[in-house]
Amino acid sequence: MLFHTLRRAIYPGSFDPVTNGHLDIIQRGCKLFDEMIVAISTNLEKTPLFSIEERREMITEAIAQINIGSCRLLVDNFQGLLMHYAVARDAHAILRGIRAISDYEYELQMALMNRRQEPRIETVFMMPAEAYSYVSSRLVKEVYQLGGTIDGLVPASIEVRMKQKLRREKG
Repeated sequence: MLFHTLRRAIYPGSFDPVTNGHLDIIQRGCKLFDEMIVAISTNLEKTPLFSIEERREMITEAIAQINIGSCRLLVDNFQGLLMHYAVARDAHAILRGIRAISDYEYELQMALMNRRQEPRIETVFMMPAEAYSYVSSRLVKEVYQLGGTIDGLVPASIEVRMKQKLRREKG
């Protein structure tokens, strides 16, 4: 008799805001894992545009619009070391998107440190679709705040939320 072990991955990030590149990684990651936790990290070095709760809502809205097959998707947030969170959630892998060589250098350092902290948990790197290979939350926010178009880079519902947030900030 064969037993299937649930393969759980954590896809961590700030997701401020979630982009179509993130959704591409989530959708494709669901082909590899039975369950994925989209884990919003609190990065003390960044000043977020959206609160943790707003980001949770936006991610939940956005993933409802993509095909994830039989994959179970959860949205959560965490503080502290990713590997402590991963152990607490019984994760088997950390899923990370890599857009460019500069991402790879940083992500390799993080993956090796994570392996040192918890060797039982693997890091899986995934390249985004070509259309999103240059898209980052930071770039999306910057372009939008300067009046540029972000059509096709974020779900329409996210663009609406960005417009509302920036209108409130300007008073």
